[in-house]
Amino acid sequence: MTHHDRLLIIDFGSQVTQLIARRLRELRVYCEIHPYQKVTDAFLRDFAPKAVILSGGPASVFNDGAPMPPASVFTLGVPILGICYGQQVMMHILGGRVERGHGTAEFGRAYVTPAGGALDLLDGWFNADREQVWMSHGDHVSAIAPGFAVYGTSPNAPFAITADPARRFYAVQFHPEVHHTPKGAQLYANFIRLAGFKGDWTMGAYRAEAIAKIRAQVGDKKVICGLSGGVDSSVAAVLIHEAIGDNLTCVFVDHGLLRQGEADEVVTMFRDHYNIPLIHAQEADLFLGALDGVSDPEFKRKTIGRLFIDVFQREASQIEGAEFLAQGTLYPDVIESVSFSGGPSVTIKSHHNVGGLPEKMGLKLVEPLRELFKDEVRALGRELGLPASFIGRHPFPGPGLAIRCPGEITREKLAILRQADAVFIDQIRRHGLYDDIWQAFVAILPVRTVGVMGDGRTYDFACALRAVTSVDGMTADYYPFSHEFLGETATRIINEVPGINRVTYDITSKPPGTIEWE
Repeated sequence: MTHHDRLLIIDFGSQVTQLIARRLRELRVYCEIHPYQKVTDAFLRDFAPKAVILSGGPASVFNDGAPMPPASVFTLGVPILGICYGQQVMMHILGGRVERGHGTAEFGRAYVTPAGGALDLLDGWFNADREQVWMSHGDHVSAIAPGFAVYGTSPNAPFAITADPARRFYAVQFHPEVHHTPKGAQLYANFIRLAGFKGDWTMGAYRAEAIAKIRAQVGDKKVICGLSGGVDSSVAAVLIHEAIGDNLTCVFVDHGLLRQGEADEVVTMFRDHYNIPLIHAQEADLFLGALDGVSDPEFKRKTIGRLFIDVFQREASQIEGAEFLAQGTLYPDVIESVSFSGGPSVTIKSHHNVGGLPEKMGLKLVEPLRELFKDEVRALGRELGLPASFIGRHPFPGPGLAIRCPGEITREKLAILRQADAVFIDQIRRHGLYDDIWQAFVAILPVRTVGVMGDGRTYDFACALRAVTSVDGMTADYYPFSHEFLGETATRIINEVPGINRVTYDITSKPPGTIEWE
């Protein structure tokens, strides 16, 4: 994005580094996160940041091979903000002193009180005798570097806010990016103002630049896009179609595991409303046949993923001259692929996507969303004119209803599940709660229960309602519906959905649970 002033975030492994980028993007500043290992002298010359932020991290400056930025970062002549470990790195390199915890560790809510004179970074920040912040540090700064002064203290961090205003170097021991530092956004706004950012990172600008980049990359060649019906692939498809027109063909694999009316909605919107060339591969029999008798959730996911690739490859091979594959890769995916540690993570569950297809099919990738966070993708969708009801849809997993149907999958259970899910979502919309919830759905349980309806005995399925709040899906808590809402919803499902006679509500958070049931 060479048309924008750029801010560089050097990542030292903090779990909340992405939140720094989100805060800055909200302030219309273009920024990128790069792991410290990648930030060399040559990288800094090429990137030419207008300002730099040093993130927090789990390491200690006393460790052998402790993460460090190149010393040249401090000779760029641009404002620098060090956060937590970033503060300690700054002091360590510039001539201050850092000491191990020894009783001064600080984790959780703390309060910073002002010290010293006025500081441009803190304009409008201290409106009271103290400000709440979020601390998470073991080591601490025990002596500040030459040229620095103290502007804020906390009980266990006597140098909670330090700065060298002449060089525009600033350092804080707390995390202004997290929700628990209520006025953190103000601090970031002050930092980008004193750095001279124009605040020109808008979706209108991104749309025009992305279209130009797609045209330059693709030329007059053809692109195929795996359309799931989700927000990411849909926004990518509409953006690419705006750039290259009918040289884009979308492939929508209908595996028979979609929600009620979903396939018709996707086909109507893309084929009829946007007039985008679309192949609708109706493969319910293939997928449900392969899943017959399967109850293991990992086997379900892998079967669906394998068949999806087979069908997509078969349909795409019919598109003569296709040289590119479009994917809805987002910026968090890019960051994770070049993570701070580079180490393996535990596989909680397999994910269903088109990974590996570019190499297998000899295609080049088009990823027009790879610089965006999820909320920015939604903003771009609004800029492109996608219906608000579609842009705001809750996330839906690639394996679809298969993982909301624990145990064996049957057409009967899927039909019951679709109806129950439709009633639940209708209830949420009727009560004006849809946009307050990250994700909501029904899971049909692999048990039958005895009930009484009218004067007769029933022996039908039980179902579980699931609704969670979240920011990014990494952690989640259950939505606190009123008992009146739950009672009304249970009554509607039992009355309107043949095959269910018992309704429960799942109040498990993530962790320890996951959002989906399988």
